[in-house]
Amino acid sequence: MNTKDSDIKKLLHGRTVLVIGADGFVGSHLTEKLLFYGARTHVLIRATSSGMLHNLSHIKDEITVHHGDLTDKQALRQILKVIKQSGKKAIIFHLGAQAHVGESWERSFETINTNTLGTLNLLQTVVDLDMDLYKFDTAGTSEEYGNVHPEMTDQYRFDKNGGLILDERSPLNPQSIYATSKVAADFLTRNFYSAYGVPTVVTRMFNNYGPRQNPRFITGTIITQALTRDTIELGSLSPKRDFCFVEDGAMGHIHVALFGKPGEVYVYGSGKTISIGDWYSLVIKIGTEEGFWKNKKLIHRDTGKRGRLGGSEVNELRVDYSKLHSLTGWQPDFNWGEGLKKTIQWYALNKEKWIGRVDW
Repeated sequence: MNTKDSDIKKLLHGRTVLVIGADGFVGSHLTEKLLFYGARTHVLIRATSSGMLHNLSHIKDEITVHHGDLTDKQALRQILKVIKQSGKKAIIFHLGAQAHVGESWERSFETINTNTLGTLNLLQTVVDLDMDLYKFDTAGTSEEYGNVHPEMTDQYRFDKNGGLILDERSPLNPQSIYATSKVAADFLTRNFYSAYGVPTVVTRMFNNYGPRQNPRFITGTIITQALTRDTIELGSLSPKRDFCFVEDGAMGHIHVALFGKPGEVYVYGSGKTISIGDWYSLVIKIGTEEGFWKNKKLIHRDTGKRGRLGGSEVNELRVDYSKLHSLTGWQPDFNWGEGLKKTIQWYALNKEKWIGRVDW
C-alpha cells in the first residue's frame, strides 16, 4: 500500500483530534501537520500559571487549547468530555511525557507519575466516558529496547556485520527510569484494547531531532555549543543511534493513527545507524558548509548529572520500519543532511528560545 496525501486528507479533514503534549517538540510539529490536513485540532498542554505557548503561539488562533495535567484525572475528564461532544470517532495522540532520559534519574517520581500513571488516567477516562474513538496513539520510544539481553540473544536480529536490527518483535530491556515508564505506558495502552476494545496503537519513533527540540538532547547540545563557542564538550561518543527528522516522525504518528491495526505496535526511524562521534562530525561539517560556524574543537567529558548512570548507556538503536512501510508506504522524506540543515538554521535564528535551557 502506498498512502497518498489525498487519502490522509480525506480521513482527517473535519475530524476532531486531540494532541496531548502538543506544545512540546514532536507534538508541535504533529499539530502543524494535522492543521494542514484540515483536522479540527484540540491540544492539551500542561497547566502553568502563565499559560504561555512556547511552540504553538504562531498557530494559536487555529487550535483549541486546553490546559491540564496528566496526573489530574478530574481535569482530564472535563477535557475529554469536550472532545466527546465534538464528534464521534475522534483521534487522540498521546505525546505528553517527561522525555529526558538523564533527567528521569533526577525526577524519577515525576517521570513515573506523568508517563505511566498519566497514561493510565487517560485510558481509564476514555473508558469511563464511553468515548467512541477512531484511534488512540500512545507515543513509545526506542529507549524501551535498551541493550541486548545476554540470555535472549537468539531472539534478536543482526545484519551480516553484526549490527543490531530492532523491530516490533524485538525484546524490550529498558535501561532507565524513563524507558521503564514508557514500557509500562506501552503495555497499558495495549491492555485497554484487549480489555475494553479501545482502539489503541503504540508508536515507537527512533531518536528524533529537528527544529524546536530541547537543546539538552544530543543534536541540540552539539549545535548550540557550535553556535556560541569554539569548543564542544560531549560525553560518550561510541553509542550508535538511528536519527529520524521530526517532520518524518510526525507523519509516522499520522500514518499509524489512520491505518494501524488496534492493539499493535509500529516502529519507525531512518533505518540506519550512526555513532554519536560520527553524528557530531556530520553536524559540524554541515554547519561549516552552510556558513554557520568555522573550525571547532571537541572535548570529551563525563556526562554529568543529566547523563546515563553507571552501566545504563544504550549501545545501539537501529530500526526496521518495514511493517509500517508495507502497511502505508511510510518512509523518511528527509535524509540526515536535509534534516540537519533545517535544524541548524532554526537554532541559529531562534537563540532566545533555547539559550536559557542549555545545560553544557
